[in-house]
Amino acid sequence: MSFGCGAAIAQETSRITAVTLYPGSATVERTARVVPGMTRLEISGLPANFDPQTVRVESDPGVRIGEVSTKDQSRTAASNARESAIEDKIQALKDRQAVLEVDAKSAQMAADYIARLGAPAPGAEKPAPALNGKSVAEVIEAIRRGGSDAFGRIQKVQVQKREIDKEIRALERDLARLKSGAKDVRTIAVGVSAELPGEVRVSYQVNGAGWRPAYRAGLDSAGSKVLLERQGAISQTTGEDWTDVKLKLSTGQPRLSPQGTEPRPWMLSLYSPRVGALSELSFDRAAAAPAQLTRKRADEPKAEAPIEVQTTFATEFEVPGVVSLPSDGRKLTVSLAKLALPVKMRLRVVPRLDAAAIVTAEAERPEGVWLAGDIQLYRDGNYVGATSWNPQTSNALALPFGRDSLVRVKVDRAKDRNGSGGLIGQRNEREVSDLYTLTSFHKTPVELLVLESSPVSTNDQIKVEARFDPKPTAENWEERQGVVAWARSIAPNQTLKFSVSYAIGYPKEGAVAGLP
Repeated sequence: MSFGCGAAIAQETSRITAVTLYPGSATVERTARVVPGMTRLEISGLPANFDPQTVRVESDPGVRIGEVSTKDQSRTAASNARESAIEDKIQALKDRQAVLEVDAKSAQMAADYIARLGAPAPGAEKPAPALNGKSVAEVIEAIRRGGSDAFGRIQKVQVQKREIDKEIRALERDLARLKSGAKDVRTIAVGVSAELPGEVRVSYQVNGAGWRPAYRAGLDSAGSKVLLERQGAISQTTGEDWTDVKLKLSTGQPRLSPQGTEPRPWMLSLYSPRVGALSELSFDRAAAAPAQLTRKRADEPKAEAPIEVQTTFATEFEVPGVVSLPSDGRKLTVSLAKLALPVKMRLRVVPRLDAAAIVTAEAERPEGVWLAGDIQLYRDGNYVGATSWNPQTSNALALPFGRDSLVRVKVDRAKDRNGSGGLIGQRNEREVSDLYTLTSFHKTPVELLVLESSPVSTNDQIKVEARFDPKPTAENWEERQGVVAWARSIAPNQTLKFSVSYAIGYPKEGAVAGLP
């Protein structure tokens, strides 16, 4: 860092002090000291990959801010000093390795001598000189101590050399990345007028950094509760190492467009398909329009625990202490919050698709913003698997916890008929009936949620008649069209039966996709 029209200042006084991470981007804040008499502050050597329009400057009382500008320049001259510093560090580590190698050879010589005590050397008839011990016990003890010291030293040297090797490889990667990185660096110039000593804080938005939500959920089936842990997997390749910075994670997403999509007219026109292609073309056109509309909508927008802050539109986590993260893409996982949630446990069964019962836990949605992420699942202390989880898909939190082998699900096809009906057989008919049989081998009653996806007509000429026995407790379950649900309790060794029947009628000359 340098000043025009003012005293020079060492570059290390400008350092990254705080970072706010978002999913896919970050706000980096640098802090510099100013003193009375300074009129210009320059922060140089910055990566030229941040948006200059996002530069923001703040200052302490007594320091006024004037004009702010950015300037790009060749990286060659600016990076020479840093390259030289890294090369010096690599050479110093190699020198340390050489010293350790001498130490290891000395220890090995002592170990070899001890090993030859009392035995002839290879190719020699006379034994090696004996120690001047007063007794055999003293000789044995001397050999034991000497061998232990020698071999212990060798092992310690090997461990130290491995650690130095790791440091050298990391520095060599940094050096290679520095030499092959971007050709330009950026300087931020700030006009200042300081009446008192103080600090200037410069922040800017940068890509190549971010955090990804992750979760860990543990089900306590006896207590009907779930311990839900929020985690953040962070990484960065911004070109600047973060050393001892205050870190904040936010669920805000500044990379998305701040302006929502404007509504557009939904234009309809009459389409006359070719003869014989009515069903296929009508279906393709009808399916294409909603899909396009859907795509447009999808484009819218034991350590000290982190401090969780709920704002109006985001959830933020202030990580305690300071964090260091190099710009090499390595991942660091931090624990953000832990919640103990009372849950309602049920066994969810979808017999038509899967003859297995899935243990689920449902809880009221906690406050705050919950982003989609991977989740690791544990049931009564045992790992059951991992999956992708999107808390935004429902009003409540619903978590799966693996299969339940104590509930048997059987599916039988009771009726399967194709035929014709209507006036003079002008319509085709398809009838199917299935029987779902569920048996519980639990020692206590359990709650069941049986789901069935029934056929839904998208054309007035396709008629669907559905019959269920017993009557479902919910139709269009969770506002899902065609999905019916039975919520039942099943006692130990009890068997429940669910009958579903469908009669589907459609024109004689037509063809219907999706028939069971």
